[in-house]
Order: sequence, then structure tokens, then C-alpha cells
Amino acid sequence: MTWDLVANVTIAGLLTGMVYGLMALGLSVIFGVVRVVNFAHGEMMTIAMYAVVILFAAWKLDPFLVVVPVAAVFFGFGYALQRGLINPFITRPEHSQFMLLVAIAIIMVNGLLMIFGPDARNVQVDYQLESYELGGLIVDKARLFAALAAVATAAVLFAFFRRSRTGKAIRACADNHLGALVVGLDVRHLYALTFALGSACVAVAGCMMVLLVDVTPSLGPAYTLLAFVIVIVGGMGSMAGAIVGGILIGVSEALAGLMLAPSAKSMVSFALLILVLLLRPQGLMGRRA
Repeated sequence: MTWDLVANVTIAGLLTGMVYGLMALGLSVIFGVVRVVNFAHGEMMTIAMYAVVILFAAWKLDPFLVVVPVAAVFFGFGYALQRGLINPFITRPEHSQFMLLVAIAIIMVNGLLMIFGPDARNVQVDYQLESYELGGLIVDKARLFAALAAVATAAVLFAFFRRSRTGKAIRACADNHLGALVVGLDVRHLYALTFALGSACVAVAGCMMVLLVDVTPSLGPAYTLLAFVIVIVGGMGSMAGAIVGGILIGVSEALAGLMLAPSAKSMVSFALLILVLLLRPQGLMGRRA
């Protein structure tokens, strides 16, 4: 094992981790504002991946060309789902919310199985086999482009929450629900808008992820669990923590696959989760309750 190989694997894990971070960012945003855990998060990303596969098979559309329309569709879907179905459960016990989102996830997974079957599908674009060489380092073009798109999307979301009036209103709802109601904010609309933004984030992540892995219906629960691990490691409700957690998990998985075995990736991720929970229960960038 050479240092060049370790460096190449680390870079690949870093780039993949950025896409992971964007996926987890959507989950973190939804929980941080609405206080509802979206147990169908990975399933939504899987649907976005299948949407890209369908568009590529039908019209040879590059995944980067369909990011905006797919994200827009998921934005509308997320808004309608939150406003029409999830919002009535906001004030109900947590186990009711859990059962609702798990039921939605199961419906999504089985719907995908009925439509597409269990076989893996993918897209084959020219630059997936190309790479940049920097000395002894080799950087996959597809992985690099996916990471850049994830970073750009995360930057836009950060700017929206920090600079726009609507973003500040959403943050106000997250900080003080009762105060937001008192000053006349439409909390239900802002909650639905937040869920829509989280859905759009995971859709963009799905468009990028289809360049890196084949898609099957069973990916949904696995990516939901991975998103939970990332969010807990980074800190529940922390947007920056989701990105940091995604990078950390991506790098740890890549190094574990190299130094131990590919099947050990999940083991290392959960070991990292346990370590963080023991040493810093609120997550790396989370705040104490």
C-alpha cells in the first residue's frame, strides 16, 4: 500500500462525502425547523435517482442538465407532502410521526419495486471513465463534478437562510415557534417551505449520486440510515454539521474499504457514530439542549 493510493482513496472519499453531506443537509434542515424526522429521506433520493435514469434512457439527458427540473419537482412534492399530510401530525406524539413517515417510506420502496423491479440501473456518461491527474493523484471527473454541484447547492441554501427575509423567518420559526405565531408569521407555510427545500436538496444529491453508484429500490432505507448517522455525527439541526459529518463519513468509509474490506465501511461509520455519542452527545457541531 503506497501513500499515493491512500491519498487517492482519501480524495475520492472526500468528494463522495460532500454529496453525502448535501443528502444529510436536507434531513438536518427539516428536523432543525419542523422538528419532524423524515424517515423517507433516503427513499426520496432513490426516486430522484430513478428519475435521472429514466430521463437519460429516454433522451440521453446528462444528470447535470436535469438537476434543476428534478429539484423543482421535488420542491413541489415536498411542499404538498408537508402541507397536506405531515402538518396535521406536527402536534401529535412522536410515535405517530414515526409511523406516518415509515409508512410513506415503505410505500415508496414497494412502489419502486413494482415499477422497476429489483435489478440495478445506472447511467453511462462519457466523463465517468475520465479523470484528472495531478502528480501522483488521480481525481475522477464524475466524482469531482458531483462534489462541486453539492457544494454549490449547499452554498445557495446557506445564503438563502442567512440573507433572505424568508430564510430569516424560517430560522425564527425554528428558534421560537410561539414567538413566530405572535408576530404573525405563517408558520404552516414556512414549515412546508422548509420541507420543500429539504426535498429539493435530497433530489440534487440523488442526481449526483446516480453518477457514483447503481440504483436499486433497496438503496432507500440504507441511505436514510446513512443520513441519520451523518446528521447525528455532525449535530442534529446543524447545517454546517451535516456537511462536516458527510465528509467525515465519506472519508472513513473510503479508508475502511481500502485498509480493511469493502464490507467494513458500514462498521466503521457506526463505530464513529458510537464514538461521537460517547464523547460529544450533541454532535461535532451541535448545541447542547
